[in-house]
Amino acid sequence: MLTGTALLMGLFFTLLFLGTPIGVALGVAGSVAIFVHELGIMALPTNVWTGIAKYPLLALPMFVLAGMVFERAGVAARLVAFVSALVGQRQGGLALVAIIVCMILGGISGSGAADAAAVAAVMLPSMLKEGYPRAFCASLIGSAGSTAVLIPPSLPFIVYAVLVPGVSVPALFIGGIVPGILAGISLMLPAVLLARFYGFGKPDPNETVKPLWTSFYEAIWGLMAPVIILGGLRSGAFTPTEAAVVAVAYGFFVGFVIYRTLTPASVYAVLRDAAEVSAVVILIVALASVFAHAGSTLGTFDAMAKGLMGVARNETVMLLAITGIILIAGMLIDAISILLIFLPILVPIARAYGWDLTWFGIILTMNVAIGSFTPPMAVNLMVTCKIANCTMESTIPWVIWFVLSMTAALLLITFVPDLVLFLPRMMGEL
Repeated sequence: MLTGTALLMGLFFTLLFLGTPIGVALGVAGSVAIFVHELGIMALPTNVWTGIAKYPLLALPMFVLAGMVFERAGVAARLVAFVSALVGQRQGGLALVAIIVCMILGGISGSGAADAAAVAAVMLPSMLKEGYPRAFCASLIGSAGSTAVLIPPSLPFIVYAVLVPGVSVPALFIGGIVPGILAGISLMLPAVLLARFYGFGKPDPNETVKPLWTSFYEAIWGLMAPVIILGGLRSGAFTPTEAAVVAVAYGFFVGFVIYRTLTPASVYAVLRDAAEVSAVVILIVALASVFAHAGSTLGTFDAMAKGLMGVARNETVMLLAITGIILIAGMLIDAISILLIFLPILVPIARAYGWDLTWFGIILTMNVAIGSFTPPMAVNLMVTCKIANCTMESTIPWVIWFVLSMTAALLLITFVPDLVLFLPRMMGEL
């Protein structure tokens, strides 16, 4: 008979190779291992329930809904107008606008692919008009959208807090602010340099830009959303879950009363799409709990953690090894699936080295963010390539510069943990 570890991991990777959805692969592999090794088949329903019956997880569907409400309310277009007025007409200016708008929208939705899609739809015509290559636009906006998983509210941060006892959502949210800003700045540098080196992105002198104060007045409602969410969390006015509900209510208010872009029909579409996305994520979390129970009971995760520590005994080598593993995984699967698969293996390693688990969660998330726009299976890049009508292969000469630049920012926060931890400590979250 196969050993428990070989059966669990072998069946899981076989199902993935055959194209089985990640949640199904996790659930089937865990269930088969439990059944074959008689670990208590009647515990399966309990594991599924306990996997999702966690208070912080309630925030996830609400933040998904909030992001979609703001996207459909037309916030992105108004933010683009304001940031364009702020940046001014300069070579490479629209590239900077795209990155900044993605960062602001990341403070509302927490979803990189959704932000990249919204910004690409609004900005692509203007960028093409100024001579930006389609592949460059797709690479830039796809990479900028990745900042959404670092700048709070972040869906991966919520899942990480659910899976790792002792880590709070507010600490992760506050700790992600500086890395999110550093990630955005790291993308701005190659964006401007590439625009100037290749001579594209020169503004049309006849193009009119809205006055700064006019565009600010129109965009203020979108700009206030991250302030309300983080301000409410910091002041103690509401919990992360309550903050998500407040964000949804605020989004509907802006869409119906201020911008008047939402209709009853569009609300139904928003609720339907948000429910579909949320249900998929929560189902994956539930099935992953079965996989986690099987792996923990069989000793699979402990054995893999000890094996990895045996190979890389040095702390620095271990950090670099984990970075490489998660970066590669991020190229192939989404952020939440990566956390569900790798956290049972990596958290014991982090505890053994005495690493701060808030900092560890943020560097894992930044690894995943880079993977989301690194070919061959980059989720964000798939979205922007479809909108820009270009192939992913054509983006490689451009996107490689953004990957290298954000990797430099990742190494900075990896080896200088205080860049992540000083804000949570200052605000009393650690």
